[in-house]
Parts: sequence; structure tokens; C-alpha cells
Amino acid sequence: MSARAGFGIGEVLAQLRGEFPDVSVSKIRFLESEGLIRPARSPSNYRRFGPADVARLRYILTAQRDEYLPLRVIKDRLAEADGEADAGPDGDAAARPPGRRPLSRRELLDAAGIDESYLTELEDFGLVRASGRQFEPEALDAARIIVALGKYGVQARHLRAVRAAVERETALIEQVVAPTLRQRSLGSRERAGQTAREVAALSLRLHASLMGSSLAEAGLDAAGLDAAGPDAAGPPPARRPEPGRAGRGYGGNGFAGPAAAGSGA
Repeated sequence: MSARAGFGIGEVLAQLRGEFPDVSVSKIRFLESEGLIRPARSPSNYRRFGPADVARLRYILTAQRDEYLPLRVIKDRLAEADGEADAGPDGDAAARPPGRRPLSRRELLDAAGIDESYLTELEDFGLVRASGRQFEPEALDAARIIVALGKYGVQARHLRAVRAAVERETALIEQVVAPTLRQRSLGSRERAGQTAREVAALSLRLHASLMGSSLAEAGLDAAGLDAAGPDAAGPPPARRPEPGRAGRGYGGNGFAGPAAAGSGA
């Protein structure tokens, strides 16, 4: 795509803000200054972004928001993905968002730091699912989050309600986009996908808000629950339960406690 035919920075913001409400012109310029993105320049020196640039931005913002990765780690991942794309014989890697390729079973196990029995358990509870003989990047995201929850004593069986809630919300989103998909016009599927992403992002924000309200009603400090924006450098540090309280705090609610969260993770 020529520089003249690309998207302007305002058009890029319009595409991304449904998923990333905090993204801004200054944020995009900062990422460029750090070498994470390299948009083309028009003859009048305006930035012009192609679809691959937008996909790259979406990956960076997602990695910061969902995995709490610092920019140096994201930059290393992008460099590795760029090398794989350059070496790809069929060109498919170049069209794929950086660092978000399907994984083999062994790759998922290694990347998530879990063993075969633990992955089987996650599959049994529907928390991680294979697509054919491979796993989509979202499966790795889920496995890593579940491993992190395990450090607090949350086991896979406790998350069945979360899986069921996701399925209900997905059904709701499918209802929202169904009229667009029925149009069968050029670009209808792309518009439906964009709408689905925007509704899903709003649903996640609503979930965080409702969770914060519920925790506050329970007398728990939930300040900043949804404030970990895309610039967050890492997850909040884990806190050890007070001595002598692990049995009451975890066991009373059916949780096994941090010591039982090994499961190979």
C-alpha cells in the first residue's frame, strides 16, 4: 500500500478507540519514537498507516492491556515476529498480527509453563480449547491468566461459571451483529467484526465496573480495579495470606489455597 493510500492517524484512532478508549495521537507518536511502529510518510510528511500497521498497533495495545507487558518485551516479540514473517515461504505470516500465530500443543505448554495433565484439566472444563490440532493465541492468554489465578488458590473447577458467562455474552454479541451479517453486502462481515469487538470491549468495562461495585459492597477496597490502562508495566504484586488465615480464607469458600495451585504450573 502506498503512503498516499494509507490511513491518516485520525482514521487509525477511529478504528482502535472502540477496543482501546485511552489510545491517543500522542500515544501512537510515542510508540513510533520508540521504534515499535514504522508508518509510511506521505509526500507532505503526514503519517500514513496500512492495515499491517493497524494490526501491529492493535497487538501492542492488547499486549500492554491484557498481558501487562513492558514495551521492551513487546519490542522484542515484534522483532522476532518480523524475522519469522520475512522468512515465511508462503507470505501468510506477514498478514498475521505480530506474535499472534496459532500454537502447537507443545508450544502452548512451554509458553504457559504448565504440564500436560494441567492443560488436559483446562480442556475438560472448557477453559482452553484447541482449533483442530493447534491453539489460537487466546488459548495461551487464558492459560496464563488461569495460572496466575492459581497462585491465589483459584482452581480450574472454580472457573466454570466464568466460562458459562462468556458463552452467554458471546450469544448476546452474536444477536447484536446478526442483522449486519444478514446483509451479505461487501464489507458486512468486516463491519460485524468491528461491532463485535466494540461491544465486547464495552462488556469488559461493564464487568470491571460491576465487579468493583460488588467488592465495595462487600467492604473490600477495589479502587483502581479498572484503572490498569495500556501503559501498565506489570500485574499487581501477589500478596501472601496472613499467617494462620489460609485455612479459613480459602477453605471456607472451597478454595485449596496457594499451596495447592501447583498442578504443574
